[in-house]
Amino acid sequence: MQPTRNRATDLGLLALAVIWGVNFSVVKAVLGVLDPMALNALRFPMAAVVMAAVVARLPGPPLEAPDRIRLVLLGILGNVVYQMAFILGVDATLAGNASLLLATSPVWTVLLSTALGHEEANGLVFVGSALTLGGMALVVLGGGHAMGLDRETLRGDALMIGAAVLWAAYTVSSGRYVRKYGAIRVTTWTLWIGTPVLVLLGIPALVTTPWPAVSAWVWAGVAYAGVLSVGVAYVLWYHGIVRLGSSRTALYSNLVPVAALLTAWVWLGEVPGALQASGAAVILGGISLARWGHRVRYSPSPSSLR
Repeated sequence: MQPTRNRATDLGLLALAVIWGVNFSVVKAVLGVLDPMALNALRFPMAAVVMAAVVARLPGPPLEAPDRIRLVLLGILGNVVYQMAFILGVDATLAGNASLLLATSPVWTVLLSTALGHEEANGLVFVGSALTLGGMALVVLGGGHAMGLDRETLRGDALMIGAAVLWAAYTVSSGRYVRKYGAIRVTTWTLWIGTPVLVLLGIPALVTTPWPAVSAWVWAGVAYAGVLSVGVAYVLWYHGIVRLGSSRTALYSNLVPVAALLTAWVWLGEVPGALQASGAAVILGGISLARWGHRVRYSPSPSSLR
């Protein structure tokens, strides 16, 4: 019975990698119609409802008063500041670039956790980190073949790198609360904190949106980016951690940029150049080395809220 359950979990994590990979192209396509702030204001209430339904069934200790302010700050960091960097970054660069640069967040997490003493690292961590940085440079340079290596593209790439660092800071800072209250509960609480702020920030864009031009396909994209990419994907991720452990689950996140590049190629016509393909390989190799070279003291969170 156990092998069958593990196979089902593996299939769920494979589906998760596809969901997150495809999401970059979905978001990019929707941003052709909706303003970035409007998209965030629409998709996050959907995600909050899904997560509320999930967390309502989970047992756990009540949130203690001294932790409330800290969780509010985490919610602002992980679900407002990060999300603005993410959505504006995707809007300003290639979907493939965005996925690869955001995929570096585990490396930033390892480096930050090691610096703070949360994790133990060896030389592989630093070799992997150096490779990842080199791969990022190749991706940024290689992405210019489709959009031109202009200021706008570089701005989007910089925002995606910043988003990866912001998510790493959120992951490390939330570790003690994840151990105390459980990962899904902490994720849901911080999502609830960030969602009203994102809605408020998106009101001006929502008011000026030409709603007759918003087709059913656009609404389907919004639902995909909110319900599937955040709500359902998070459940699959944490189910994988419970069934298979954090290390085996984390390996599936390496498939996300692969799925993202293939989807962007087929759907958006973003044909990877030689530099971008080389950068992708170097980044994935660097992430793998960095993960093998450290010892995690608590379960990781998902790479990001896609």
